[in-house]
Amino acid sequence: MRTSRTGPARRWLRWRDRPALRIPPGADDVENASRRFLMYGVLPLWFVPAVADWVMHRRTRIEETSGVRESAVHALMMTEAGIPVVAALVAKVNPLVLSLMGGAAVAHGATALWDVTIATHDREVRPVEQHIHSFLEVLPLSAAAFTACLHWDKVRAGLPNGKGAAADDWKLVPKEQPLPAVYLASVGAAVGLFIALPYAEEMLRCVRARRGRIVHAA
Repeated sequence: MRTSRTGPARRWLRWRDRPALRIPPGADDVENASRRFLMYGVLPLWFVPAVADWVMHRRTRIEETSGVRESAVHALMMTEAGIPVVAALVAKVNPLVLSLMGGAAVAHGATALWDVTIATHDREVRPVEQHIHSFLEVLPLSAAAFTACLHWDKVRAGLPNGKGAAADDWKLVPKEQPLPAVYLASVGAAVGLFIALPYAEEMLRCVRARRGRIVHAA
């Protein structure tokens, strides 16, 4: 294919030149239904438990207990979830992106266990918060599973036997049909409003509380 001969950097410079992906509103085939669920179901569902978890941290006064340490782990988990999400939204889904999503989901689960270990040692983690954590842990796995089902040919291409392998399989290249700009902008705004802003506020509270304790101890 002609696109495979074009360097990834040049293709990224022109990644919005291609027609955007359109999902027909009335389409009820499995592929379009799964894509709709990923875009308008799984991804937005991430924001709800993320905000709810922030509320629980605030109610249990994280700044006075586990503080900066736990808040930094929250930032790490958001990074682990955020990087593969960005990759899947803007890059062509291939074995590299699928491996990134799967690896990040496993890393996120391990970090979540570390997070709970820190939290339960220093502050009260109520049953409601534990239930919220279960949603946050399963969503990256769900996203990776649905994406793999949508791109099963790329899953096979990434296996050791490499059936159906293509030149771009292990390169980060833009989608041939990018998602609509309005959708991407809406996701970015939602991430900023419901994830980045609340957890930045949490970290700021924790840092201020730690500084206050240091000044008081001096």
